[in-house]
Amino acid sequence: MIGDSAAMRQPARVAARVAAGLVLPTVLYYVMRAAGVSVYGSLLVSTVVSAVPGLAILVRERRVDGLSAYFTAMMLGALAISLIPGATRFLLAKEAVLTAVTGVWFIASVRADRPLVYLFTRPLLQGRLRWPRDWDSVWQQAPGFRRMWRVSSVIWGVGLIVDASVRVLMAWTLPSDEVPGLATAFYAVMLVVLNLITHTYYTLCGVHHPGAPLYRGVAGSEPRAVQVGERRGARQVGGAP
Repeated sequence: MIGDSAAMRQPARVAARVAAGLVLPTVLYYVMRAAGVSVYGSLLVSTVVSAVPGLAILVRERRVDGLSAYFTAMMLGALAISLIPGATRFLLAKEAVLTAVTGVWFIASVRADRPLVYLFTRPLLQGRLRWPRDWDSVWQQAPGFRRMWRVSSVIWGVGLIVDASVRVLMAWTLPSDEVPGLATAFYAVMLVVLNLITHTYYTLCGVHHPGAPLYRGVAGSEPRAVQVGERRGARQVGGAP
């Protein structure tokens, strides 16, 4: 029960981290601007302050899994870029730089032992909503399952690179005070769109159906088909129902 409770809290924790990463820096930026702080100073302070919760989580948990590694890298990357002296426009585009790096990371992870999307999605969906309970076992046995996650990682990688390109364009063409809010809104919309695309793809692959071709090769994935075959054989031999 304790393990199940912790697993159920994991999606809420991830959602909270994502929301904080998107909303907190933006709100803090506009609060600082309303207080009369310069654009550069507001961007710098909002980035530094927004890194504090992530650092606290890292120190408290003292471990870095695939999901935590991503958030930690993004947090430290944003902090490092913010501390580099430079033009305000560059600082406005810092999130786009990190998003582009993330997109490349997603695509490169296709060659890794586990694609990045697999590592991110597993804590959220494993054993829920008719998803498999033992992803490692399915990964080892089903080529279709492995291919699904690699394709999904490419989809996310390309989507994030597109997002980064649009936000760089915003940073260099729009008024400075419009960029943080619009960039955050655009990123949120992009996350929703990418989630819709990939979950539609998962459904079309048959991830929610144990007997789908996706699970071909997984032991016990087609028990019903075996039973039907046995019954047909029994009728032909002895006429048993």
